[in-house]
Amino acid sequence: MIRKFLERFYLVIIFVFLYAPIVTLMILSFNESKYMSQWGGFSLKWYTEMFESSMIMSALRNTLVIALLSSVIATVIGTAACLAIQKMKPKSRAVIMGLTNIPMLNADIVTGISLMLCFIAFGVSLGFQTVLIAHITFNIPYVILSVMPKVKQLEPSTYEAALDLGATPVYAFFKITFPDILPGILSGFLLAFTMSLDDFIITHFTRGAGINTLSTLIYSEVRKGIRPSLYALSTILFVSVLILLLIVNRPKQKTVKNS
Repeated sequence: MIRKFLERFYLVIIFVFLYAPIVTLMILSFNESKYMSQWGGFSLKWYTEMFESSMIMSALRNTLVIALLSSVIATVIGTAACLAIQKMKPKSRAVIMGLTNIPMLNADIVTGISLMLCFIAFGVSLGFQTVLIAHITFNIPYVILSVMPKVKQLEPSTYEAALDLGATPVYAFFKITFPDILPGILSGFLLAFTMSLDDFIITHFTRGAGINTLSTLIYSEVRKGIRPSLYALSTILFVSVLILLLIVNRPKQKTVKNS
């Protein structure tokens, strides 16, 4: 009895530490006063100010476009890479997977500076396109590690049987292989989208002048004092991600067939 109580108490403490700051931020986004220590009453003025701020809306648009494009492209490249890696010999596969882990274990500042120097060396001016390429680059390993377990669970004979029965490789892939690895693809896409949405260091080194994302905007605002309108923006982003996760992980209804 005591052990069960301690386990539940420990779990509650973990969730309090994880979500108490987020709940505090959400409450402050409805505070009439701009001072955190003073409650001025319930208000939506910070949400109004957020939507009226061209700087915040521009940063939000850049963030969402970069995150969405980089996630889609990285998911396509990562999925294709997983299928190719699975066809390799065991030693070659181990080497490639080891190389895939390096960018994830490497410090973000090293990756950011390396990409910046690479762009400068090839004469590419830093801007929107360099940020997009950088996000695609660091998202690919996360997609590979999400899709690879599902690719390993595939039964090759099923795909080969479809080819023997006259199906084209593309048709067999979308009808046989794709449904089996779809959960891994969705997980990789959501992980890549989240990492891109949250990234600051790599974006900071590859964005150039005139391009702002939410992370770089918040960083620049810290020195002047963060405006409560950014609390409202963070609240909207958190709720949006929460709704997306609930939709993706909703329980599937089992269909009962009448015999």
